Amino acid sequence: MTDLNQMTVGGYAPPPGPYEQPQVPQLMTGLPQWSNASPKCPPGLEYLTQIDQLLIKQKKEVMEVIFNFHTRNTYEISNSLGQHLWTAREESSCCARLCFGRYRPLTLSVKDNLENKPLFLIRPFRFPMGLCCWCNLCLAEQWHLCLPRFTVQTADRQDALLIHGPFCACSCGSDVKFKVLDASGNQIGVIRKRWGGFCQEWITAADNFTVEFPMELDVKLKANLLAAALLLDYTRFENVDK
Repeated sequence: MTDLNQMTVGGYAPPPGPYEQPQVPQLMTGLPQWSNASPKCPPGLEYLTQIDQLLIKQKKEVMEVIFNFHTRNTYEISNSLGQHLWTAREESSCCARLCFGRYRPLTLSVKDNLENKPLFLIRPFRFPMGLCCWCNLCLAEQWHLCLPRFTVQTADRQDALLIHGPFCACSCGSDVKFKVLDASGNQIGVIRKRWGGFCQEWITAADNFTVEFPMELDVKLKANLLAAALLLDYTRFENVDK
């Protein structure tokens, strides 16, 4: 996540002892730090234990703006202060982007500044290749006829969180809000597709999101909400006509 720069103690490095190598402290600069991570926290996600909000900004692609050609999506993920945490890059084939558009199978690799990958987000193709469904609902495991409904599950496929969106996901002049509910139906957070202005919304397909959740929420569920926000961008806001 950050470059580790060697520093000296008092302006100089301590001399080596007769039987051991010198211990040189290391300093993490310019990026958020964390401590007291839970042993249950997956490596690389420790910082999620100390925040209750993530910002997601999709990078604008010149090829899409000028030539209307769909390239791989890239997202910059930061905290509420705008400090960069990770970069999520799509891995998909050109054929899948051209043939299936927003419903394409893909993998998103989430990397830090040192190219470590704390997260892999995999979106498989849920319907046999060569067949099609007129409404594309068959491409999801769970779906609702009229409203966007998602279920966030644990590793053993137990329902943990629900995500309920509005009937109309059109962000014309205001944010689009998707409520995050616990298993009992109580709202505990929100995923916002942020209004970027008329120029950005109509000229480019680049979208920005804010993900809000309780500080004490399990780290794995926080990571799942990040994945859910990225999935919403593909299924609800990636305009294939742009």
